[in-house]
Amino acid sequence: MNPSDSPFQSTPELAVEVRGPVLWLTITREERRNAMSHGVLAAMAKSIAAAQSQRDIRAIVVTGAGSKAFCAGADLQSANAFTTDYSEPHGHLAQLLRVAKASYIPLIARVNGACMAGGMGLMSMCDMAVASGHAVFGLPEVKVGVFPAQVLSVLQHLIPRRVLVEMCITGEPITSAQALQYGLVNHVDDDVDAKLQWLLDRLLDKSPAAIRRGLYTMKKVEAMSFEESMAFTESQIALFTLTDDAREGQKAFQEKRKPVWAGK
Repeated sequence: MNPSDSPFQSTPELAVEVRGPVLWLTITREERRNAMSHGVLAAMAKSIAAAQSQRDIRAIVVTGAGSKAFCAGADLQSANAFTTDYSEPHGHLAQLLRVAKASYIPLIARVNGACMAGGMGLMSMCDMAVASGHAVFGLPEVKVGVFPAQVLSVLQHLIPRRVLVEMCITGEPITSAQALQYGLVNHVDDDVDAKLQWLLDRLLDKSPAAIRRGLYTMKKVEAMSFEESMAFTESQIALFTLTDDAREGQKAFQEKRKPVWAGK
């Protein structure tokens, strides 16, 4: 494929790379501790949305360049840090969070350093997270006169409410060990890339169709009542069994061999 024909294009602030079945999105603003910009958010949303129609993409990794910061949140050195185009119905961060929520490809945060403010939103929008042992996590907005708001939409169900309130109103960070204890991340390892690859390996050998439909189901039932979710999942389980992957999985089990997934 001609690079110009690819659905994925890097920008000066976001490296977009296809590494086999994994799409890597790396914020390349290391001199600004990978702080967010409108350009970063828009490019990330565009890449995640484009991936949904690419069946060869099995996972999306979100990370930051270097080893000091995953994402420090808004760029407070910029005069546009808190500006918004009020002619647009949705802000850039809000739109990115919506796109991530609608993704049926697993998003994995590779937290390679400080994860602060809006960076907590990027990490929390992902389905899983792997953190370096030196990573720290925080919501320091009250220290500059504002308060975390949009990130609460994706963060509030990940950690206990009392922990979240303390982080919001004190602005003080927590360690990677605490993040693991609170369920904010899945794994912590000093060799974050080795642990990330371990997690990817455990995902990539499973049925693409099952994962795609499974994530769809999980995300739909989150906002449903018990009876609504039961009715919805009753219909979904029948659909799971109609896929080529389901037939192959059962056949491979019976023949005592590894399945060869068609992804449909």
